[in-house]
Amino acid sequence: MTHITHDTVKAAAPEAYPDLGVRQFGRFNYLGLWTLYRKEVQRFLKVWMQTLMAPIITTLLFLAIFSLALGGLRPDINGVPFVEFLAPGLIMMAIVQNAFANASSSLLVAKVQGNVVDFLMPPLSPGELNLGISLGGLTRGLFVGAGTFLGMSVFINLGIYSFFAALFYACIASALMAQIGLLGGIWAEKFDHLATVTNFVITPLSFLSGTFYSVNQLPGFAYELTQYNPFFYMIDGFRFAVTGQAEGSLLFGASLLIGLTVFLGIICQIVLTRGYRLKS
Repeated sequence: MTHITHDTVKAAAPEAYPDLGVRQFGRFNYLGLWTLYRKEVQRFLKVWMQTLMAPIITTLLFLAIFSLALGGLRPDINGVPFVEFLAPGLIMMAIVQNAFANASSSLLVAKVQGNVVDFLMPPLSPGELNLGISLGGLTRGLFVGAGTFLGMSVFINLGIYSFFAALFYACIASALMAQIGLLGGIWAEKFDHLATVTNFVITPLSFLSGTFYSVNQLPGFAYELTQYNPFFYMIDGFRFAVTGQAEGSLLFGASLLIGLTVFLGIICQIVLTRGYRLKS
């Protein structure tokens, strides 16, 4: 009697026994990416009072405080009333902070809870993981930005000078911060590490980028530093989209933001491929 082995059957019907480790979804797993993206979106929508309403209300409180304290004392800036000059900067601050928070917390929470394997086991490539998590952060940033804009429109005369520019800067800023958040989530071992990035990098750079004032008021050295601060170009570009006034080069700013996003996307790809602090 002939002894039938697994290899014999596999040789006779190879299509029924695909090799382990070989993806069966083609060059790109669209279904897996869509599933991951939906998971990321549903993760922040499930607690929308904390992830959406809280930052919107906080930003509106910032606007109210500055309006009451300085609104009648500050002159127009570049022909724009101070409160209308301030609003786009506050909206962009809310966008970048929430895009970063969503992407960074995605992996960090999984590591802290011990279920990071849920990201590593599905048939998703590092690029698909990167894209799915980043798109989740981008979506939350846009949700918060749109909600904040609508909330501010109730109290001040806020319009749109260029819808395309508003959408572009909101998306590129969210994408860039989602990449930074993804790297932060991979690097951090606990929430204190992530708070360090937020408190000592993101918040100072966003506060010192012309959110509350015109950068033309800065002394020479500080002004030159501002011209290489990506947060300045996020805020300045979005302010142009709302008011039609910009203080920096829109072309250079857009190029810088796109270049940084692509560069950080490549870094994320390399880190995810190596499994740094995820597989060890």
